[in-house]
Amino acid sequence: MSEEIDLPVEEATPDPHLGKILRDWLVVVLIALGAAMLVRVYVLQQFYISGPSMQTTLLENNRVLVNKLSYRLHDVRRGDVVVFDRVTTNDGVVAHDDLIKRVIAVGGDTVSISQCNVIVNGKKIDESYLDAKSGGSQNLVDRCRVIDLAEQTIPKDKIFVMGDNRAESFDSRSFGPIDKDLIVGRAFAIVWPLSKLSGL
Repeated sequence: MSEEIDLPVEEATPDPHLGKILRDWLVVVLIALGAAMLVRVYVLQQFYISGPSMQTTLLENNRVLVNKLSYRLHDVRRGDVVVFDRVTTNDGVVAHDDLIKRVIAVGGDTVSISQCNVIVNGKKIDESYLDAKSGGSQNLVDRCRVIDLAEQTIPKDKIFVMGDNRAESFDSRSFGPIDKDLIVGRAFAIVWPLSKLSGL
C-alpha cells in the first residue's frame, strides 16, 4: 500500500525583472512619442495637397514633407515652394488655412505681369515648372487668369507667391504679398504616392 506524501506548494512570486522591463519599455515609448511630437512641431511635417493650384508640380492628394527649420538657417529664396498660414476673417470669425505656393518675389523685389509673363526686377523669369499645355494656350485668361498686373515693390519681410497652375490658383495676385512670419516651412520632397517620390 502506497503512502501519499504531501509536498510543500511553492507560491508564485512576481518576477522583479519583469516590472523593470515594463518600466524601461514605457520610458522608451514615451521618449519616442515625445521626440516624434517635437520633430513634427519644430522640424518636419507632412502635408497633403488638396486642390489644383500647384498642378502639375503637385497633384491632388500628393503628400509633401515640409522643413520647418529652413528659414531659420537661410532667407526665403525665389522659386521655393512654401506652406504658409492664410488667415482670413469672416463676420468676426478668424479662420486659418494652410496654403502651398511658389515664391516669385521677396522683399525689395519689383514684380509685375504682362500678357501672362511674370517680370521680376525688370526681367521675365524662366518658369520651366509651369504646365506646358496650359502655358501654351492662346486664350490668356485660360492660361493665367490675371493677364496683367501693375508693377509693385514687395515690402521688406513679405513675399509674393503664386501657384504653378496660374488659371486655378488664388494667390498674391489676389490677396497681395504675405508676411514671412506666416510661413510654416519649405516643401522639399513629394513622399506620396511612392511612384511620385522626388524632390522639389
